[in-house]
Amino acid sequence: MSGELDICGVFVPSLAAAMLGAFLLCLILRRVLARAGFYRLVWHRPLFDLALYVVLLGCIVSAAIPLTA
Repeated sequence: MSGELDICGVFVPSLAAAMLGAFLLCLILRRVLARAGFYRLVWHRPLFDLALYVVLLGCIVSAAIPLTA
């Protein structure tokens, strides 16, 4: 994962871009889970939402890091 992204001359940290992507994906997944009634099984919804965000962010960051063999 490179250090920064150049967006129209503005340097944005790559972690910030990954955080934004994870947030948008988390919004979509939360809406799908709420519509499916999944949150009836969850004891603490904000804690679950935070854990979902952290897992998604970890997946995005690990997918962006090139594997060295």
